Amino acid sequence: MSSFLRLNGEDLIKGAIVASLTAVLGSIYAILQTWLVPTLVELKTICLAWVGAGCSYLIKNILTNSSGLFLIKEDALLAKE
Repeated sequence: MSSFLRLNGEDLIKGAIVASLTAVLGSIYAILQTWLVPTLVELKTICLAWVGAGCSYLIKNILTNSSGLFLIKEDALLAKE
């Protein structure tokens, strides 16, 4: 896990996986609703969900420290120990 306000390669890979799974599930949902290939409007919505999921995951990781605590700096954690 990366430290507070930092990202590493593992975070980026996991963010890409979350975003890709969101896009795949969004596509499957659109296909199951109509039994047709998604339209451009549906693809735009799926792409926006893909970007949103990836950004949300990365923002969460930026604001989480290496111990998994949200919005707590590494220094504050060491001072408590």
